Amino acid sequence: MFKRPFSFEGRIRRTEYGLSLVIYAICAIILNIMIEVDEETFILLFAYTPPMFWFLWAQSTKRCHDIGKSGWWQFIPFYILWLLFEDGQHAKNQYGDTPKISRNTR
Repeated sequence: MFKRPFSFEGRIRRTEYGLSLVIYAICAIILNIMIEVDEETFILLFAYTPPMFWFLWAQSTKRCHDIGKSGWWQFIPFYILWLLFEDGQHAKNQYGDTPKISRNTR
């Protein structure tokens, strides 16, 4: 899980994608609380935003790949929520092997 989280190549399962959204939300909440307490920490927003957006875009792209779609689909409004519920393709596709391979078969 979370192998190459900033890469746009490959596929990820719904679980990893959901955890990515939770991590992003927790970091955003913590940063917002810090900014409310001390306005000087506003500079952290500039340090936090680019890597976290890159992380979220990469994870969303890999989730799109898992269902056989291009990463550009994530820019459709609310499509990232659909990615939480849509089951991935069960076989290898143009984006790589299925991430659902059980650990017992490796």
